[in-house]
Amino acid sequence: MDMHGQLGHDRRRFLALTAAASSVPLLNACGAGFGGGDSKSDGSAADDVTGSFDWQRHKGTTVKALLNKHPYTDALIADLKAFTEKTGIKVEYDVFPEDNYFDKLTVDLSSGRASYDIFMLGAYMVWQYGPPGWLEDLGPWMRNESATGAEWDKDDFLPSLLEGTQWSLKAGTPLGQGGQYALPWGWEANVVAYNTEVFDKLGLRPAESFDELRELAGTIKRKAPGAGFDGMYGVAVRGSRSWATIHPGFMTMFSRYKLKDFTVDGESLKPAMNSPEAITFTRDWADMVKKGGPPSWTSYTWYQCSSDLGAKKAGMLFDADTAAYFQAVKGASPAAGKIAFHPGPKGPDGSLATNMWIWSLGMNARSKKKSAAWLFLQWATGKEHLRKGAIEYNHIDPVRKSVSDDPAYRDKMSELPGFIETFEAVQDQTRIQFTPQEQFFDATTSWASALQEIYGGKSAGPVLNGLADDLASKVG
Repeated sequence: MDMHGQLGHDRRRFLALTAAASSVPLLNACGAGFGGGDSKSDGSAADDVTGSFDWQRHKGTTVKALLNKHPYTDALIADLKAFTEKTGIKVEYDVFPEDNYFDKLTVDLSSGRASYDIFMLGAYMVWQYGPPGWLEDLGPWMRNESATGAEWDKDDFLPSLLEGTQWSLKAGTPLGQGGQYALPWGWEANVVAYNTEVFDKLGLRPAESFDELRELAGTIKRKAPGAGFDGMYGVAVRGSRSWATIHPGFMTMFSRYKLKDFTVDGESLKPAMNSPEAITFTRDWADMVKKGGPPSWTSYTWYQCSSDLGAKKAGMLFDADTAAYFQAVKGASPAAGKIAFHPGPKGPDGSLATNMWIWSLGMNARSKKKSAAWLFLQWATGKEHLRKGAIEYNHIDPVRKSVSDDPAYRDKMSELPGFIETFEAVQDQTRIQFTPQEQFFDATTSWASALQEIYGGKSAGPVLNGLADDLASKVG
């Protein structure tokens, strides 16, 4: 699950830490040398690796990893012995819970100490960590046949995932250009999961349009309690004052309406979340939550949303597919076995554009063991480990086509009604829908605050116009 959004105050600490760190002169001066914003390998440590590829090249070396407490991490740790046997490299690791993981990572990267060679990060964090030069550009490593084994197979990754962690470090420029600052490790598509029991009892079917979703959410909230589902409301979506409120269901539906967070005007970014169409959509979203959402919506994170689906408190969840998956598997919750998946409402033109979160692995640009660290990254994102993690553990959604197409994986996931069909329906239109920029976290947190104000009764137009004016002074 995208546990990155659990607590708003943790995000504010993250913002403060990155803002303070970006003022460190040494790190600012090192941006081009560390990251290498273009695709050239000039000055990369990858150029020092020559000869035939050899997994045992750094036998006897120890690398250190910083990891977030997560099912992906559980699968990795369980399989680390295989990496050491393959390479002779020992991996030491520290695991921190979500509520202080990114604080720990930010402090370490900004210090220049390089306490960790490799670490987990979300793709959005590339926009914060990349410009100061904290992230190694992995492109030169990927292109060096002496450093990268042929079996790693870059072309096996879903293209939108590799693109999601590749950026020029220039605000507003599209992803998929410039340096490869992380490797995708697992991802989450934001779709609808629903309680089949209440749908069957009330004679309902999944919504195919946003208007239908709004009506459906209200219907469940009104009728489900009288049908034996005490306290059930219609749809669980995030609502806390956090950037993480914007990126799942809200940004997905926003994008299906062809709406944008920002537009690029020459060399400047121009806020666009206050266009007439965006104002109407945001007003309708807030109205849906008021009529069909949870009573204490402004405190809702992924955790409350996911838990309510599992506890039969929510008839639907519009969030990460993994947030529903961990409630749907056998024995996981009271609703287990009674949860199905659906792509969610289409946009007016039939669009299934979907926003995603990508858990990724990166390398510290100050690491003194880059070649050994790269071997670890190859293995951790390689076919063999990711297949084992997906089939024997809970490392989903797969970033590799070979794993998502594997019969054993498909058999496992076919136990969840609609999961595979939903995955395949949205896969080609799923990508990061935000405009890349360093102010992302601040901007989206302010956006979530504006959404709360509209939910609380303020007019959407003035609130969003005020938000746009404020952001224009920060990002322009």
